[in-house]
Amino acid sequence: MAHDSLYAAPPSGADTERGAGRLAGLRGALGTWDAAIVAVLLVAVLLASLSVQNFATGRNVQFLLLDLVPLALLALPMTLIVVTGEIDLSVASTVGLSSTLMGQLWLSSGLSLELICVLVVLVGAVLGAVNGVFVTGFGLPSLAVTIGTLALYRGLSFVVLGDQAVADFPAGWTAAAVRAVPGTSIPAVVVPVLLLALAFGVVLHATPVGRALYAMGNNDEAATFAGVSVARTKFWLFVVSGAVGGLAGIFWTLRYASARGDNATGLELTVVTAVLLGGVSIFGGRGGLLGVVAGVLLLGVLRNALQLADVDANALTIVTGTLLIVSVVLPNAVADVRARLHRRRRRAQPSVS
Repeated sequence: MAHDSLYAAPPSGADTERGAGRLAGLRGALGTWDAAIVAVLLVAVLLASLSVQNFATGRNVQFLLLDLVPLALLALPMTLIVVTGEIDLSVASTVGLSSTLMGQLWLSSGLSLELICVLVVLVGAVLGAVNGVFVTGFGLPSLAVTIGTLALYRGLSFVVLGDQAVADFPAGWTAAAVRAVPGTSIPAVVVPVLLLALAFGVVLHATPVGRALYAMGNNDEAATFAGVSVARTKFWLFVVSGAVGGLAGIFWTLRYASARGDNATGLELTVVTAVLLGGVSIFGGRGGLLGVVAGVLLLGVLRNALQLADVDANALTIVTGTLLIVSVVLPNAVADVRARLHRRRRRAQPSVS
């Protein structure tokens, strides 16, 4: 009957508990760092669209996304490395060395560009393996090792090409690097980058490997006792980081149609900023890929809007450095406040005799 619902039985205790649980889960999701970064990103996009001339144009969106491709590529393996409590500061130099190697091979080897690209990715993997050997084989701090290889790889990039630049790459390849998806302003290269991000996200959040990475970031020794091959896993993370750096070097070269030793100089600071801004703890064991993707986009939006507003390049560096400090300090401060509030609530709860 139509009026039966007026006399329906009230919700049972189980239903009430399930509803409370769903509400608590929703509050928990909305209260995460990932949600906060996504919210800040949306606000930044809205403000930039309303206040910065030409920001919301299709042409600018295309350039913005093209600028973000190398940053996004490098941030993916960096996320996994930082989750384990390590870091790779040589990523930008790997991009530069990969770019000059690509230029030199194209200039003098007579090889096809397809084969050159494969070789460049393999060399990038070797560069990452060098970092992995020193970190996992010799037990050296990744910070010290990758600062050293940052300088080494950048120096080698100038050895390969010197001060010259190679710019005579096939027009079809350079055009493909910046081509948009038909009917949109979205560069076609964004599609494989998103697929790669999805693959990294699945590995980190939905596989035993991802759980092992978080375990290593929290406690290497405990992870070892739990059966995780810590050294081998970290070694392969550095290899993957190097290979992706080679891939980013190929894109950088084709996008700007220029192989130079100074390509991507200083990009490592922006990559680390994006990862930490995305909520990954510099101490390891905490963070997720969604927040990192949002952090990459937020950095790109801020830098692009400031450039369109004719802000000095030095100010852009200041903004990046400030965000790096904020991304280190703020998440840890928030976590500390939450821990204190949780302890206070537990003490305030009446004990059950």
